[in-house]
Amino acid sequence: MPFSKRTGPRIHYEVQGQGPAIVLIHANPFDRRLWLYQAARYSVFYRVINVDLRAYGHSDRVETPFTLQDLKDDVRGVMACEGIDKAIFMGVSVGSGVSMLMALDHPEVTQAVVLVGGSSDGPRNVENIVAKVRQETLGEDLMALMRSYTAPGFADTRTGGWLLRQFIDRAQDQSAAAIAQVFRARASYDMTDRLGSLHVPTLVVNGEFDNSLERGRRTVAMVSGARHALLPGTGHACVIEDPEGFDAAVIPFLHELGLWQGP
Repeated sequence: MPFSKRTGPRIHYEVQGQGPAIVLIHANPFDRRLWLYQAARYSVFYRVINVDLRAYGHSDRVETPFTLQDLKDDVRGVMACEGIDKAIFMGVSVGSGVSMLMALDHPEVTQAVVLVGGSSDGPRNVENIVAKVRQETLGEDLMALMRSYTAPGFADTRTGGWLLRQFIDRAQDQSAAAIAQVFRARASYDMTDRLGSLHVPTLVVNGEFDNSLERGRRTVAMVSGARHALLPGTGHACVIEDPEGFDAAVIPFLHELGLWQGP
């Protein structure tokens, strides 16, 4: 089980496959398993690095304040541990923010970004969100958040319910305080004024019911050459709701850039 300790906390990640690197960065309140379909699909052709953000999965639960820059540096630390000097970055929600910041701060290592949600700023009501994440009812609270990040009814399907329950299977080992810091880190950093300087190839993906849809569209309008894909019948967590629809958006994008490694 590999860990990076280059930024202080232990950051867990998984490596699957060989070839050019794809780095996957998940959303609140999920963990690396949000990308289970994509890790399976793309690791046939790529070296897929799937990161647990601090507070999630097997990474350390950091309860003191940190920033989006710290989360980005955690990913850079993982890359250093694996000897990766350039990659395609795919992120959902806060993972989208980390990927966007990587492209802005380190375009030399960023071959392309796939931004699911694609917002350049964070939630405006972060303390209201944090107030609903309580240690004593953490499993229930995380499930309520995940329901709000998926399309209506997804959590009530047999497959959707099973998938979402995986993320609360060890809720007793998670820290509400650490999860709150991830939300605050995303809310505290606004990259909107920098979007005009983002010149890395960019694909923004939104679900039809995505609460970031309008902000994703704003990002597309402000980033030169950015592409947009809308996945019908999905929400903010569209990568797990409709993995085939996600592939149908991402693969042509990578093809056009000469980055697709598959048939």
